[in-house]
Amino acid sequence: MQGKRVVITGLGTVNALGTNAAELAEALQQGRCGIGPVSLFDTGPFRTHTGAQIRNFDPGALISREYPLKRLSRADRMALAATLEALRDAGLYPLPEELCLDTGVIVGGGSGGKLEAETFFDEYLEKGGPRAHFSRLASLSCASSADAIATKLKLWGPKTTLMTACSAGSTAVGLARDLIRYGAARIMIAGGVEPMCRTTYASFNALKAVDPDPCKPFDRERQGLSLGEAAAILILEALQDARRRGAKIYGEVLGYGVTCDAHHMTAPDIEASGAVRAMKAALADAGLEPGQVDYINAHGTGTPANDGTETRAIRSVFGQQAYTIPVSSTKSMTGHTLGASGALEAVISLLAIDRGFIPPTISYQSPDPDCDLDYVTEGARFIAPDIVLSNSFAFGGNNTTVIFGRYREEGREKGADS
Repeated sequence: MQGKRVVITGLGTVNALGTNAAELAEALQQGRCGIGPVSLFDTGPFRTHTGAQIRNFDPGALISREYPLKRLSRADRMALAATLEALRDAGLYPLPEELCLDTGVIVGGGSGGKLEAETFFDEYLEKGGPRAHFSRLASLSCASSADAIATKLKLWGPKTTLMTACSAGSTAVGLARDLIRYGAARIMIAGGVEPMCRTTYASFNALKAVDPDPCKPFDRERQGLSLGEAAAILILEALQDARRRGAKIYGEVLGYGVTCDAHHMTAPDIEASGAVRAMKAALADAGLEPGQVDYINAHGTGTPANDGTETRAIRSVFGQQAYTIPVSSTKSMTGHTLGASGALEAVISLLAIDRGFIPPTISYQSPDPDCDLDYVTEGARFIAPDIVLSNSFAFGGNNTTVIFGRYREEGREKGADS
């Protein structure tokens, strides 16, 4: 059953490279690294001290005055700021009242208001229970960001929160596509948010999965990932609605695939079967052959296991064509933003299509014989990809691949409604 074609008309983000999509695009083109010392909390007890922290985040400047910030967590403020940017970018702010009934929200994440909860428990221990500010726990739930967006904007369409670790943001985009395609919503606000916090930082340090230096995806000397924080939001709508109102179209969601390894909580399946099936499912959903893909935005975390496994998966799906397709890890610049990473890399994929460039993998120095693809290590390439495949392969074996395409009036899918 073919449904409506679904396009992206608005992008919004706050991340370590910038507090809007334009700043992000410029930093990617320059190959700028957003990884540095962490100042949100004391990293003294940990073996590493760096991360991709948002440095110039002023929620008061990014969020309209009619939306009070009181009791909103850092995650909620990041998500709301990215949402307002995306709606303005789409020409949908303020959202017309008649659309609120048919506008939904899907947000992926994992940490929610943990940063504020950590502050609360510090106060609890220092001041005693009754004197601690219990209001800091108001946004502890990971669902609070989707709640904040829906409540502040008075949206009455579908609303949900996804917690599939590092694939949550990309899965949100795929599910939002389906809700529009089959008539459950007219507009979807989809993406992910992940703030940095001590709990997450401690967890990844305990796993010894963090590189003390900025991460080096696909490099022979890679030692692990660099944690980051971000919010990234996309506005999706049916093509006919976007054309009717003359909206700018960044691209089209051509297809996506979701699979599970059913293998291990933190380690990828070395056979890469789940990753292979996710990419094949996305290609089948899009009605594409592997050779039609112009750029692969890799999951590329910088861990020894992930990068080798993903490389094997790409070779399995694309065969000899794998050696002719640029593959890069933008986590080398943004850090690994966990539940937001798939959405952030969806924004990056669409910026690459819209602005005509392929972002690089930075900090790469030593080739690894097990990672032998074209990782765009010399800097950004200013060529315009038409079709971008973006991978998100998460803890728990949660795999998602999303394919974006440059908008073409005639479409690519036989029988698709316009």
